[in-house]
Amino acid sequence: MNWSVIFEPAQLQLYAQGLVTTLKLLVSSVVAGGVLALFLALALNSRHAWLRWLVGSYTYVIRGTPLLIQVYLIYYGVAQLEWIQARWDEIWPWTWFKEAFFCAWLAFTLNTAGYTAEMLAGAIRETPYGEIEAARAMGMSPRQVLWRIVMPSALRRTLPAYSNEVVMMLHSTSLASTVPAMTDLTAAASRVYSDFYLPFEAYLFAGAIYLCITFLLVGLFKLAERRYLAHLAPRRS
Repeated sequence: MNWSVIFEPAQLQLYAQGLVTTLKLLVSSVVAGGVLALFLALALNSRHAWLRWLVGSYTYVIRGTPLLIQVYLIYYGVAQLEWIQARWDEIWPWTWFKEAFFCAWLAFTLNTAGYTAEMLAGAIRETPYGEIEAARAMGMSPRQVLWRIVMPSALRRTLPAYSNEVVMMLHSTSLASTVPAMTDLTAAASRVYSDFYLPFEAYLFAGAIYLCITFLLVGLFKLAERRYLAHLAPRRS
């Protein structure tokens, strides 16, 4: 055991750089994926069968294939196509595919959007019909019922499941270490391991950081559930 190497300024700076990359990847992909999932969930509950089938096929493929394969398909597949590489110096949005961060971010965003869309679509379908009838009785239009009654209720009830999705996305960001030029938390640990041959110390320290972030995320979601799901908590006699 040689923990003194891990706590040297150079190694701590490397871990800090990896932590920043991990958090940027997590926050940006969760936010973008959440917005995309909102529209996908509405499409999954659409009256148009072709739209439900199209979005359902997307979520089926996303949930049915490993995230690592999706990262590889975007970074080593799409980003390496000659047609895109011929345009990625000048033509937007192909210019983004030069960036390793964008390729990883795109894979994580599409992945979390697929899972979140199915969770949210299920919560929309499970909205108590009495709430919808009450809103209609008050004279609300179908659009008002959707955005004032159905969506807020569905978003609140999705919180417990969504907290697990965010934690899973945090852990999944470790797959960004497979993309060259990406120094996330796991990549930082791998570099320390290769430089000093300290696998136990390097990965245990990274694991401790992941654990602290997970603890923080779970705590934040617990506070949100206590705030927005208080009406569903068992009543004390």
